[in-house]
Amino acid sequence: MHELDTFIDDLPKAELHMHLEGSLEPELVLALAQRNDVELPWASASELRRAYAFNDLQSFLNLYWAGCQTLQREEDFYDMTMAYLRRARLDNVLHAEVFLGMQNFTTRGIEVDTVMRGILRAFRDAASQLGMSAGLMVVAQRHRSEAEAYELLEQILPWANDIAAIGLGGPEVGYPPSGFVDFFRTCRKKGFRVVVHAGEEGPAAYVREAVELLGADRIDHGNACQDDPTLVRLIVERGTPLTLCPISNLKLNVIPTIGAHPLKRFMEAGVRTTLNSDDPSYFGGYVNDNYKACRSAFRLTESDLSTLARNSFASAFLRESEKRRYLDLINERIAR
Repeated sequence: MHELDTFIDDLPKAELHMHLEGSLEPELVLALAQRNDVELPWASASELRRAYAFNDLQSFLNLYWAGCQTLQREEDFYDMTMAYLRRARLDNVLHAEVFLGMQNFTTRGIEVDTVMRGILRAFRDAASQLGMSAGLMVVAQRHRSEAEAYELLEQILPWANDIAAIGLGGPEVGYPPSGFVDFFRTCRKKGFRVVVHAGEEGPAAYVREAVELLGADRIDHGNACQDDPTLVRLIVERGTPLTLCPISNLKLNVIPTIGAHPLKRFMEAGVRTTLNSDDPSYFGGYVNDNYKACRSAFRLTESDLSTLARNSFASAFLRESEKRRYLDLINERIAR
């Protein structure tokens, strides 16, 4: 093991780009299917894991949505969330802000109350049992209409105090952020923070729209920024964080190798970059795997790795006092 891999393991960090539905390990998918009498085409966990080979984002989403069918009860959402939080804590993740595609469930007649009670109970148990905090970001899916996004907003408003941000996700190509300008203007007026998936498979123009038209507080992925130097300067000036997911990009053929990822170029340009796992079960890499893959590909130093960890807390939707507390823990780790 490389000596810096041990440093990574011990480094306190936050994870800011992780889809709860994408954390379902095959064993849990099959257990939930049996619990809820859902028929799946895979007979074993090993068979399902072998299906985790993707050509692009859409091929992944097809399997991802199949897994969502197994989630039906409050206990299902609790088990999914708690399983991820336990696994993340092993990577010394002390704070996690996770996505959920609520429309995957409400369109099947599952009540928002059912989903929220399961997830929030897991958050409370993680705080008391694991010593970590968590926040939920609800995603509006861009392949659905803006009118459907407004329906989602009405459904989640009773839970507004428990939602860290509202995001835009789903298949990117052909669905620019500009289609949701009014929706996110309304979200901001109601006090919600805004996060937008952009520039993963879509062009740099999508990232610019997310920043300039939607007022995104964070950009999820954002790889395509590298094609527009003026856009890179804009996000540096605004301090807009990018929540990068290199292993995800590799597994979806967004990049040919980890070394082709723009992480290092972004860091050198002064972009506030963070490393995250996206859909760790499906892509075979949790957050520390992403740190280690980038450490190897880019010969990151202890200082580089510490910067990424600091960025993760600085970019989180936390009170300033909480950020300082986590940043102090990083400083203590480095001092040791």
